Amino acid sequence: MPSFVIVEKCDGCKGQDKTACMYICPNDLMLLDKDGSMGYGEMKAFNQDPSMCWECYNCVKICPQQAIDCRGYADFVPMGASVVPLRGSSDIMWTVKFRDGSVKRFKFPIRTTAEGAAEPLGGYDEGSGDINSMELMTEPKSCGQDTLPTI
Repeated sequence: MPSFVIVEKCDGCKGQDKTACMYICPNDLMLLDKDGSMGYGEMKAFNQDPSMCWECYNCVKICPQQAIDCRGYADFVPMGASVVPLRGSSDIMWTVKFRDGSVKRFKFPIRTTAEGAAEPLGGYDEGSGDINSMELMTEPKSCGQDTLPTI
């Protein structure tokens, strides 16, 4: 089930030009109804094409008002339960409320490296740099080889 905005909770990220969900959506599906002309309410975000939603949960996790919801996958949320993420600076707390009223919470770290500390090449050199080569950016060293087989 694609993500949907709970309009009663959405504040349009306090009237900024671009909301957090618009910034994070990999498919550019989230929009802001600035003047209410789209029927969602003034300064409310909405999913412009739910059929194209990947259900990646990025918008759900980043929303500061917890105004975006998505049905949980059956592998971690049983039918009829609801799942709500609460994002902190270093982790995400997932709260699962089951049909019988019981609640479970799971905490997962957001990242394992400090922000800005990730090495794009993983410590390997760029390789040959030849755009016509069949080797990828850091090959063959990143494959643990001196040379790769050729066709």
